[in-house]
Amino acid sequence: MIKSNVLDKGFIEVIDSLGNDLTVVNSARVSFGKRKKYWDKSDERLVRYLAKYKHYSPFRHLQVQFHIKAPEFVMRQWYKHVVGIETTSNSVTKDHAWNEISGRYVPVEDYYIPSVFRKQSEDNKQASEGEIESQELADMIWTSTLKSTTDAYEGLLKLGVAKEQARAMLPLSQYTEVYWTASFQAIMNFIELRNEKTSQWEIQEYARVLLELMKETFPKITNIWAEAHDWS
Repeated sequence: MIKSNVLDKGFIEVIDSLGNDLTVVNSARVSFGKRKKYWDKSDERLVRYLAKYKHYSPFRHLQVQFHIKAPEFVMRQWYKHVVGIETTSNSVTKDHAWNEISGRYVPVEDYYIPSVFRKQSEDNKQASEGEIESQELADMIWTSTLKSTTDAYEGLLKLGVAKEQARAMLPLSQYTEVYWTASFQAIMNFIELRNEKTSQWEIQEYARVLLELMKETFPKITNIWAEAHDWS
């Protein structure tokens, strides 16, 4: 298993994977009744062609299962990504899966604290840019508010209030954990959209780490895909 830390307390860990670099090649060549046992230059050309001209179905035969720990506001953005995930129009049939830790059963313990506080972008209402001047004051406001909220949450638990009810007062900075299984195409689509300068910095960090993990898991296929899509 491969694991990389993200932000202050988060991580992405590869739990399991299905297939290898040749899986894409053999899935594409089954049309001609052929199967390769060893990778060669012709396979590289084929994969590059498939990626460049968006013949994506062979890539969906590669699957990866991840264990992800991320702030709740990051996961809310992550949940939106469905390209390359549904195999039919029937929503019951999917080639991906989510399972998340439940605040009904497990008390929330970890929270994200930014290392730097960014300024609101003047050109983009949903983006940030640069750093504010009053870093210490912002940190004091953030941490004191977080402590007040978490103290109140823990106080409710001590009074016997149900976890499923007490958790409603917690901030979006709370860390959650999920198991995510998805196809190669779905993962690459997420990386392409979120490893981009207009995305929120925190989710950019997860996309960047995810790309490096994919390069370790499927090195040839991932690097060819990145080159075909002009990822720097």
